[in-house]
Amino acid sequence: MPSQDPAGPTQELVSDVFARGCTSRAAFEDVTSKWASLALLALGEGRYRFNALRRRIDGVSERMLSQTLQTLERDGMLTREVLTAIPPRVEYSLTPLGARVAEQLRGLADLLEASVPELQTARDAHERDRA
Repeated sequence: MPSQDPAGPTQELVSDVFARGCTSRAAFEDVTSKWASLALLALGEGRYRFNALRRRIDGVSERMLSQTLQTLERDGMLTREVLTAIPPRVEYSLTPLGARVAEQLRGLADLLEASVPELQTARDAHERDRA
């Protein structure tokens, strides 16, 4: 049984994204991958079938999207629902946790989209300085 310090919670209950073995760090790594972030943003718009989601996320391969969705499902960010139809259909949607994460990512995406001129100026200056 873990020892308890009267001054605080047991070490097992402390979450620290900077700690190598922390579950929050593993989830952070999953969520911040390029394809996972884009999938969460897209699913923040609503339910998607696999191929529609693949079209929405320009450039992702079928294999990479499949792996990404499996990871996000494992982390409790999305649900995969098989609909009885001919042919069978699968739809993906966010869980409450996934919706909260997508909302935070949406703020970051909005900030970056609004900052494109500033980003381009910085990139152009960087290239000039390297030349």
